[in-house]
Amino acid sequence: MKKVIVVTSSPRRGGNTEMLARRFAEGAEAAGNEVKLVAVRDLGLKFCTGCLFCQSHDRCVLDDGMNALYPEIQQADVLVFATPVYYYSVCGQLKTFLDRLNPLFPRENRFREIYLLAAGAEDEDGLERGALSDIQGWADCFEGVRIAGVLCAKGVQDRGDVAKTGYPERAYALGRDV
Repeated sequence: MKKVIVVTSSPRRGGNTEMLARRFAEGAEAAGNEVKLVAVRDLGLKFCTGCLFCQSHDRCVLDDGMNALYPEIQQADVLVFATPVYYYSVCGQLKTFLDRLNPLFPRENRFREIYLLAAGAEDEDGLERGALSDIQGWADCFEGVRIAGVLCAKGVQDRGDVAKTGYPERAYALGRDV
């Protein structure tokens, strides 16, 4: 059994990105894993100030929902980042969340596998390249961490579009195979 944390960063409740995240989580749970779903929009997230307080303390100086998450993320085996693709990159909410994971940098972390779930309106090959580059750049800061899987739902713009495709079942299968 693995501990899996699925982070959905869409500001749109019940949207395409969130549907992919939920289906991944359901697949991972069906396989017997412990799964926690985190919605960035519910954290009251503040921007990192670059003060580096977190590098010498066990928390961030900012008072929002992140401090409670650090121990859980640190002990997770698998991290899943779900994002809408805005301008061929991760959304601002996920970028802010990644920045706020800076307290984990000097610590011993258990996570080694990262998954990316992306959803975007464009229907072209390579839609996820920028988002994948963002996630890879973050993962590269942690020794032994690798991108274990990527799913990009293309051509889904309006809320619920992804439900009319095979992407939710692919997300479920990806989660099941964690």
